[in-house]
Amino acid sequence: MQLKFTKMHGLGNDFVVIDAINQQISLTNSQIREIADRKFGVGCDQLLLVEKPRSAGVDFRYRIFNADGSEVEQCGNGARCFARFVKEKGLTEKREIPVETKNGNIILILKGDDVTVNMGAPNLAPESLPFTAKEQQATYQIEVEGENIEISAVSMGNPHAVTLASDVSSAPVLWLGPKIEKHELFPNRVNAGFMQVVDRENIKLRVFERGCGETLACGTGACAAVVAGITRGLLDSNVNVTLPGGKLVISWEGGDTPVMMTGPATVVFEGVMEI
Repeated sequence: MQLKFTKMHGLGNDFVVIDAINQQISLTNSQIREIADRKFGVGCDQLLLVEKPRSAGVDFRYRIFNADGSEVEQCGNGARCFARFVKEKGLTEKREIPVETKNGNIILILKGDDVTVNMGAPNLAPESLPFTAKEQQATYQIEVEGENIEISAVSMGNPHAVTLASDVSSAPVLWLGPKIEKHELFPNRVNAGFMQVVDRENIKLRVFERGCGETLACGTGACAAVVAGITRGLLDSNVNVTLPGGKLVISWEGGDTPVMMTGPATVVFEGVMEI
């Protein structure tokens, strides 16, 4: 089977994007892992499928598969690439695009070279991640190899645990990230974010993503970090997030208001693969 694809990235968080509307697609977990392999495949953090919607009120279905083949609920950087892809491929003429995901609907807004994504309201209830806790709190203590680690737990349609770091450049992301990701209190695993607060309008962030490892950028991780910082009284409502791959702007007015994420989406190349 020949498969047309587009390689894209959002701040270095890279994707293989596939039109599953005009092509018949049926990929196994093993095939997704082969495509994502950086030595034997195209190479990507996630594979994105553009599908016809299954429900009313949306234009597309957006599916996300990690490099390990697992399907996940949401990806913010991928959402921006999704918006640029459907526009440039002539799949839509709209500049405001409602999209169905595994865990709810989002709205993609094209603004010149950047894309703004209405990510919906965050959910801080532990069961939304899911996260095993007796009650909702601003922060929680979890034990990792005998040491207590303070986290904030935020669902952005996918689960995030955010810890504060005095300096993200020296934070133990590669050691602590996988231990948080697979912690027993997160039955579906979790994305682990490490946030350095520079001032009330600027943070630095590194994210160890569930099923991928550390990536150059994580859009939902940036949203979760800002929500955590605002909830803890550390940040204002409009925040510049510096990730290893570049910058995102995240806005949240609190409560049930949506989190808005703005950043770039870049096409790298297009190709055809044999599956």
